[in-house]
Amino acid sequence: MINRQMQELGSKRSTIRELFEYGNQRAAVVGRENVFDFSIGNPSIPAPDAVRQAIVEEAAGDPVALHGYTSAQGAAGVRAALAADLSRRFGTDYTGDSLYLTAGAAAALSCAFRAVLCPGDEVVIFAPYFPEYRMFIESGAGAKCVVVPPSVADFQINFDALEQCLNEKTKAVVINSPNNPSGAVYAEQTIRRLAEMLTEKERAYGHPIYLISDEPYREIVYDGTQVPFIPHYYADTVVCYSYSKSLSLPGERIGYVLVPPQAADSSDLYAAVCGAGRALGYVCAPSLFQRVAARCAGMTGDISAYQANRDLLYQGLTAMGYRCIKPAGAFYLFPQTLEPDDRAFCERAKKYDLLVVPGSDFGAPGHMRISYCVREDTIRRALPLFEKLAQEYFA
Repeated sequence: MINRQMQELGSKRSTIRELFEYGNQRAAVVGRENVFDFSIGNPSIPAPDAVRQAIVEEAAGDPVALHGYTSAQGAAGVRAALAADLSRRFGTDYTGDSLYLTAGAAAALSCAFRAVLCPGDEVVIFAPYFPEYRMFIESGAGAKCVVVPPSVADFQINFDALEQCLNEKTKAVVINSPNNPSGAVYAEQTIRRLAEMLTEKERAYGHPIYLISDEPYREIVYDGTQVPFIPHYYADTVVCYSYSKSLSLPGERIGYVLVPPQAADSSDLYAAVCGAGRALGYVCAPSLFQRVAARCAGMTGDISAYQANRDLLYQGLTAMGYRCIKPAGAFYLFPQTLEPDDRAFCERAKKYDLLVVPGSDFGAPGHMRISYCVREDTIRRALPLFEKLAQEYFA
């Protein structure tokens, strides 16, 4: 008998992927330019010029070394360079021995969860959340996912609800800031309060509670917003990062797990991350893009295009009567739908070839996610269609 759980997971794509494929089908009928696909977070700005230059220069070297295996945790020189970049930017003293390179943030999260969790453990996540967290935690690591409902006024943490979710079975808490799908960035006071609460619970329960910080959008922020560096506030932090968004390299799958030396049982935890990578079959991260990441760490593409898209979309939709917070980071808008049934609303939007993702998939019913990492012209041409959709409710 095959594994029926895996069969079910493989037989049904996520709503985001289903919409993306639906968009491809519609494009064949009405033309790509007439499908307004806001479903997927695929970076739309070019990678920095330094990325292309790094690829060219690395490709001119020894092809055997270029495409060969590296150490399972990543090439030592690459890890040292990435650690030096983190230390320069955040005032730390990390070494390469704290980093495990992965095939993107998904692999980083999978390794972190497998390293930390045992059957019967619980993991707290905050709505709205990236839907695959459930897959990684429940199907991947065999733990229980506990969801804190959203604070829709600002998408900061609902601490009263969090208090009710924490118990002696809590092994980890996951945060994602800047957030997919809301674009919210946790304020420093939010992080301080979270750190204080988790520290108190660690003492009460007598075991570490790891704060797993999912940070692929760390550098994509607007209006001078500062993103707190979580290890500065809470010792038992594990950072999962990807260069997919900052360097516009989603298809190249390169990221890392950072296990800071001050985290509880850090040596054993790092070994467990390595063991999880081995169990999951991650032989090593892509060798060429390890080297590219080392040369381009800390850079971003020109995110002013994302900010212009954010402003255009936010101003346009709120003027029509849609309600949402103004994103401080990432490249998503998360408005409330104009009827309580967000799935019905998003289905109705298809009539105008507007492809948006129901908030229910992110644990926040009554909302929709709009990915604005698209051409500005796509947003300009879509706004009249959003207005026609709104008129169906406000007429």
